[in-house]
Amino acid sequence: MSYLVAQLGARMHYAVPRILYGAGRLEHFFTDICGSKGWPRLCGLLPADLQPESVRRIAGRALGDVPGDRITAFNLLGVRYALRRRQARSRSDLTRAFLWAGRAFCRQVVSCGFGEARGVYVFNSAGLEVLEAARAKGCRAILEQTIAPRRVENDLLQIEQERFPTWQEPWVTQGEAARFCEREEAEWKLADVILCGSSFVRSGIAECGGPAERCVVVPYGVKGHVRLAPRTDHDGPLRVLIVGAVGLRKGSPYVLAAARALHGRAVFRMVGGMECSPSAAASLSEAVELIGSVPHSALPSHLAWADVLLLPSLCEGSATAVYEALAASLPVICTANAGSVVRDGIDGFIVPIRDCEAIVDRLLRLSSDPDLRRNMAQNAQDRAQSFDLEAYGRRLLEALGGRTAVVPP
Repeated sequence: MSYLVAQLGARMHYAVPRILYGAGRLEHFFTDICGSKGWPRLCGLLPADLQPESVRRIAGRALGDVPGDRITAFNLLGVRYALRRRQARSRSDLTRAFLWAGRAFCRQVVSCGFGEARGVYVFNSAGLEVLEAARAKGCRAILEQTIAPRRVENDLLQIEQERFPTWQEPWVTQGEAARFCEREEAEWKLADVILCGSSFVRSGIAECGGPAERCVVVPYGVKGHVRLAPRTDHDGPLRVLIVGAVGLRKGSPYVLAAARALHGRAVFRMVGGMECSPSAAASLSEAVELIGSVPHSALPSHLAWADVLLLPSLCEGSATAVYEALAASLPVICTANAGSVVRDGIDGFIVPIRDCEAIVDRLLRLSSDPDLRRNMAQNAQDRAQSFDLEAYGRRLLEALGGRTAVVPP
């Protein structure tokens, strides 16, 4: 069965269309701005050292292993979407931008037709109209739920907003939030299979009354090039890296509390865009090195700097940063809500959400026990071998073939 894949953005560096094309099962790929089609191709012609960050990002959104005649990129829609997000002044504005882009993208995909595809593969909140058309045509409908449902996310973030009212704008906006949830849940009803990156996502769908019986957990994987040279011991405090947007969803207040508690014992570096208020960022900067958003090509240097990755997230799907850290031989401290493949006490630690004391305790263990840190680093690299891009591809194709994906324990 060949699939039409419709994907807004460059999620996981276009892993799904690449995997399907390599297996001879990609009929066509639809996306927004893509460095392989139209004017964005010119971005890649500039020497890397002359490319500003925005150009590097566009140039990096390319599918070199998928031929151009299999790709349709709605570049103008992508530009309009980016402008709407940039102009957003509130959570309501941002949610409206997401909803607008999802609908507009789906309408353009449907207008292009499905060709010879007998199945469609879409992503949550940006697939409803494609799924409706697939049902009408008798095509198989695959939905990937990339993060826990918005209702679950809203509930978690509402509690955070009450605990840290000055950290960022109120998360829940009634009108737009309700419409977003309704769109996600309408997609579940139309999907034959709902792919979830973790059991946390599947549990969230069940919690919202969704069809858990049609959910299949398929953990992700990353390319092996993030593996780095073996680490050597260094003098000085433990180096703690946090990757992802800086804000309440990622548990940033607990990073700040841990950094203050471990002053002199550990140094903290956060890599990711700022979603918190200026006052929260100012407080963070007193105890944490804030790098800001960087192109993915710059991430390996930060992984090489670190001794451990910390991800105290309240809500994820299955965080890509964890897979990349494991592949870089980094122990990982994260929550169960991060949807990770980390084994507690083997290649890292799983801590409860909102538990700064647990974070500090695990970091102190790694700081005071170099042998534990080295053993966990080796275990992390071993674990990563089961979660590279090739292994992910096998799991994904097994799930699409109606077989239960084999996931290492």
